[in-house]
Amino acid sequence: MSSSPASHQDMANAIRALSMDAVEKAASGHVGMPLGMADVATILYTKHLKYDPKAPKWADRDRFVLSAGHGSMLIYSLLYLTGYESVSLSDIENFRQLGAATPGHPENFVTEGVETTTGPLGQGIATAVGMAIAERHLNAKFGDDVVDHNTWVIAGDGCLMEGVSQEAITLAGHMKLNKLIVLWDDNNVTIDGTLDVADETDQIKRFEAAGWAVAAIDGHDPTAIDQALEWAKSSDRPVMIACKTRIGYGAPTIEGTGKAHGGPYGASEIEGIRKNIGWDHAPFVVPEDVLTTWREAGARGAATRTEWEGRLAASDKQAEFTAAMDRVIPAELADAMKAHKQSVSDGQDKKATRQWSGAALEVATKILPTMIGGSADLTGSNNTKTSSTGPLTSGDYAGRYIHYGVREHGMASAMNGMALHGGVIPYSGTFFVFSDYSRAAIRLGALMGAPVIHVMTHDSIGLGEDGPTHQPVEHLASFRAMPNINVFRPADGVETAECWELALARTDGPSMMVLTRQGLAPARSGDVSENKSAKGGYVLSEAEGDAQLVIVATGSEVEIALAAQESLKAKGIAARVVSLPCWEIFAEQDEAYIDDVLGGDLPKLAVEAGVRTGWDQWIGRKGGFVGMDSFGASAPYKDLFKHFGITAEGVVAAAKALV
Repeated sequence: MSSSPASHQDMANAIRALSMDAVEKAASGHVGMPLGMADVATILYTKHLKYDPKAPKWADRDRFVLSAGHGSMLIYSLLYLTGYESVSLSDIENFRQLGAATPGHPENFVTEGVETTTGPLGQGIATAVGMAIAERHLNAKFGDDVVDHNTWVIAGDGCLMEGVSQEAITLAGHMKLNKLIVLWDDNNVTIDGTLDVADETDQIKRFEAAGWAVAAIDGHDPTAIDQALEWAKSSDRPVMIACKTRIGYGAPTIEGTGKAHGGPYGASEIEGIRKNIGWDHAPFVVPEDVLTTWREAGARGAATRTEWEGRLAASDKQAEFTAAMDRVIPAELADAMKAHKQSVSDGQDKKATRQWSGAALEVATKILPTMIGGSADLTGSNNTKTSSTGPLTSGDYAGRYIHYGVREHGMASAMNGMALHGGVIPYSGTFFVFSDYSRAAIRLGALMGAPVIHVMTHDSIGLGEDGPTHQPVEHLASFRAMPNINVFRPADGVETAECWELALARTDGPSMMVLTRQGLAPARSGDVSENKSAKGGYVLSEAEGDAQLVIVATGSEVEIALAAQESLKAKGIAARVVSLPCWEIFAEQDEAYIDDVLGGDLPKLAVEAGVRTGWDQWIGRKGGFVGMDSFGASAPYKDLFKHFGITAEGVVAAAKALV
């Protein structure tokens, strides 16, 4: 142990110095927030946060989310100072440079110790709500001895102005997530200037109105910070602490102004900060006594972790908890799904894929207790609730179904947080067109590789009378253009079950189930034991004799393609029908398989009730397309398909033009 530990001021100044030196060397970055929040972060990491740098993935650690992700040097400084191996002094010196563990915004897939990717403001606080939900749920299942930790957030004015924050705040208040603590960097400044140029919200009253416990403190007073954080840990509601700080703390000419937000500040301003905070060390130099005191603070969690490991080992729920955290899929799920598929095939019922999705979920949620469902106030339409998923509420955190309310964006963000926390498999539903409200969170989940399942029903003009505001036409194309998300559009009950199997098995990114409102005729029959959707696409119905063209379809349009195949046969034209439920998985197959399924040089015709964008990779520029090139209209769905020419007759006409 150090015989003379460094003072709080010196420890906070180490954060300030590393942050400003890194931004100055990179000639890029945001140093104002790290300068202002260094005191709060120091108290948090030295006295209250439960963590162990030697075991960054320890399951019962506190989660820390830097929602104001532009101030990334704050967390990089903390990780280095407390002894995480993921961030070296060299990484600090190479801030924002290619290959360094210190990218411009915190990335959970780059830097160990970073719990979630942040940058788009508001996403951090909304994601943290999901982490807090997961903690309360697992605590209810496994008890305090196994799960009992806090989720801490540093958020700025920008986070609280973004609309998603309102969804997150009200959801957290409604669910009484008392292990969620938000530290608001109350500095009264945004990039454009003082806050009053754009906002007059009383944030304390706002949080109070949403059911939070609130407090206001001097964010530069270590005693006040310490007392407030201690109080927050005993709250029976989520907590927001308004930490009054000065952005760009110590900067002689720009402290407290919009100019202090970003950097570099320039040599003169940096020299002035060093003088004003009493830091006379060279760039990137942290005195031995200061670094030692920081490392001792980082090491204090090792004993707590060891004690927890002992409690877990002694728990009769150890195996179940470990399986949940490892996202283990029970072997019996495959057999149960196989039996379900055969039952669907034998029955040959005509149902919407949203209904078949509900039927598959009934099977899956019974076997997988880690699945937590939900809906954005569309439970009956999305078919996401099953007999195994009772409500997850403040009165029963052990429940498995969340009524998210009309909060599509907050729902998607929370699911990211739940998946990142671990121990649960989150899925939830809304109408496909409302994915626009969720898009920022869905994109972030894809970037992070969060294994979340988004159920999107009412997938096309097939929803009918609600009209073009509710009819997605470009959405399939837009999400297929997004990297690292698997978009599933199954054709019937068998494919729907197969796609659910694939989504549940995925661990490195989100999946999206795109499902119909209208009933569909069965596409598969007979022995359906093989998961043909596992290759993304396959020959559903081979041509009689030598094929003259290939018709490729997804979802509800597979039914139309099969009807067109029969009509073409009567006209002497042999057509193969290919079902393509997941483009992303199909693209991963070898070229020989793709070429074989798509018929090599045979002319190709795509059928989908969406826009053509993206289809040329499968059918070529000269391929035919039957689909949408405009928004929809309000009418019964059968009238709409006829009006827009997405019919068997329309496919036959397009096919004849190709051959």
